[in-house]
Amino acid sequence: MYKIRVILDTEEDVIRDIIIDGNANLEQLHFAIAKAFGFNGQEMASFYKADNQWNQGDEIPLFEMEEDKPSMQTCVINKKLTKKHDKLIYVYDFLEMWTFFVELIDIVKSTNENIEAIVVGSVGKVPKKAPKREFKSESKKNEDDLIFFNDEDDVDGDYSDENYDDPYYDDEY
Repeated sequence: MYKIRVILDTEEDVIRDIIIDGNANLEQLHFAIAKAFGFNGQEMASFYKADNQWNQGDEIPLFEMEEDKPSMQTCVINKKLTKKHDKLIYVYDFLEMWTFFVELIDIVKSTNENIEAIVVGSVGKVPKKAPKREFKSESKKNEDDLIFFNDEDDVDGDYSDENYDDPYYDDEY
């Protein structure tokens, strides 16, 4: 059994510890997380691989989006979270962008591997609305990084009004 800590990315501490069979797939973990936080599990969601600093990596979507790419149905928990402190980022409901940090905190020996996922620890209340997300680019671009064209630029020929021979083009409009 895997003990997984799920932390809602919000200012207040909102944490759920879930025990789930390591042989379950990520779709089952998706439903367990949704239920633990009071959601119905019917919205689109994705897991993302994460490194130790929580940098977001490859997406694992709820449904197969591309051939030969993993989905939640094809990914087994114990293959994605192989050792303590392995991490995933989970995003639920792409309109609201509920974002969670998922971390394997313990592998628990159990005689009954067929139990449903259960919440064994709970801290905080889920807010009524998802926290606002502000996405920033990795680097700020300045005007020197941008390419501008003006009327004097001649890239592939002269496209000025005087050389436009389209009979349907009328400068009067």
